[in-house]
Amino acid sequence: MRRLLGFLSVLLCLSAFSGCGPRETAVARGDREQVLHRGMGPDLADLDPALATGTSDYTVLSALFEGLVAEDPKTLAPVPGVAESWEVSPDHLTYTFHLRANARWSNGEAVTARDFLASWRRVLTPALAADNASLLYIVQGAEAFHKGQSADFSQVGFSAPDDRTVRITLEHPAAYFLSLLQHWVWWPVHLPTLEKYGSAFERGNRWGRPETFVGNGPFTLKSWRSGQLLVAEKSATYWDAANVRLQAVHFYPIEDVGAEERAFRGGQLHLTEALPIAKIDAYRKDQPQLLRIDPYLGTYFYRINVTRPFLNERKVRRALALAVDRDNLVGRVLRGGQLPAYAFTPPGTGGYTPEARLGTDFAEARRLLAEAGYPGGKGAPVVELLLNTSENHRLIAEALQEMWRRELGLEVRLVNMEGKSALVARRMGEFQLMRSSWIGDYADPASFLSVWAGDSGNNYTGWSNPAYDQLLYQAARTEDPDARRQLFQKAEALLVDEAPFIPLYYYTHVFLIRPSVKGWYPTLLDHHPYKHVWLEAP
Repeated sequence: MRRLLGFLSVLLCLSAFSGCGPRETAVARGDREQVLHRGMGPDLADLDPALATGTSDYTVLSALFEGLVAEDPKTLAPVPGVAESWEVSPDHLTYTFHLRANARWSNGEAVTARDFLASWRRVLTPALAADNASLLYIVQGAEAFHKGQSADFSQVGFSAPDDRTVRITLEHPAAYFLSLLQHWVWWPVHLPTLEKYGSAFERGNRWGRPETFVGNGPFTLKSWRSGQLLVAEKSATYWDAANVRLQAVHFYPIEDVGAEERAFRGGQLHLTEALPIAKIDAYRKDQPQLLRIDPYLGTYFYRINVTRPFLNERKVRRALALAVDRDNLVGRVLRGGQLPAYAFTPPGTGGYTPEARLGTDFAEARRLLAEAGYPGGKGAPVVELLLNTSENHRLIAEALQEMWRRELGLEVRLVNMEGKSALVARRMGEFQLMRSSWIGDYADPASFLSVWAGDSGNNYTGWSNPAYDQLLYQAARTEDPDARRQLFQKAEALLVDEAPFIPLYYYTHVFLIRPSVKGWYPTLLDHHPYKHVWLEAP
């Protein structure tokens, strides 16, 4: 409630700019001044690219930082970023990047090859416990360094022959490597700034504040009132500033999708992060020009903490997964073009479609639960389902709560928690079932299946299987596409069989957007480089 009141106070301030007479909305003013107002869903968890984990983090960080490569705004194909060019060795193992002479941090200092190496060393330092550190394991020696098996960073496949050259040597060829570099964990941070405010290699450093922040993206941090508003202002030091048309982006963390829709309707937002399920049909009928339903490479699912009694039984987990009517969920509850999910990897990802399925089979679910010793749910404990604050998440959870009550005789208690607290609970393993989502980092099944590796920083369930890990290891080193896909099929079959998760649906992105927003193209990863976005008044 405090966060919502704070947000509403910001909206009142925005709407009062024009004083007496007809009030100019934030959107109208933004159209004139090239200031984009956007909802971002849950509040930002961290301004540190090494520690960020959520899509709302990316929403902001992509304005403030830039990696070696950037993204084409329409296709997301890799294009030059801080690196103006690169070469790849004939064996596809060594990438040599040449940095721009005019790449600058927001404090005016040059962005150098040493900045990238220092940032990657930081990510791989075990004490930092970076959740996405495993995305660097593709680099020669990175995994051994991160796991403490080697203390010599010079043995990791990163080198800087000079200030404007970065060389990366991989463990094995990977056709998706340039796309992988677009993930925020690869973006550089300004280590001298971090070192002014604490240890750069431990959590809790307070460098990410407006008065101390240093970034290298097209925008820089002007102000941040947690839970209310974050303002990113066009950076004068960005190498391509002349082609950045937006003067600022105002990010509003609004977990209540109803409040976000009302803010949009009131002219305070150019675009929303989501839309209340109950509003989709009305916009589709009455204002279709404001409704967008874009493709989105992601899976909505529930994590299962397999370390907890009752849920540590495979038959119980499978019973929960089989007792879900996904067709009813997407057709009658969601109504936004989503597809029922029967496995983890979305169909068609990199030419791969999973064959293993966790379909809907109520009879089999009841049989498994009885075999586990809980016929009709008798003797089963109350199960808690943790979800972060959202009207949409609650509607979905209530639908499943009723399915499990009706079909299995299980009592499921919904536990609501605001976004940041939910992330802490996830990291600490303080949940039984947890609402979750995974959006691909690149269009390849490895981006999804690697989540469940035993050493993944994004697993959180306590589940691991050495055979599964071995299949992923083999797939990463297999160049033949058909053989690689077969290894992924075997891995996903293991995952589905042991069910440390409950797949629900494959995403579409359902949101509202003003016609004045230009350059906001439908993309599979829902990435929209702000340097290519602009506003045109109607």
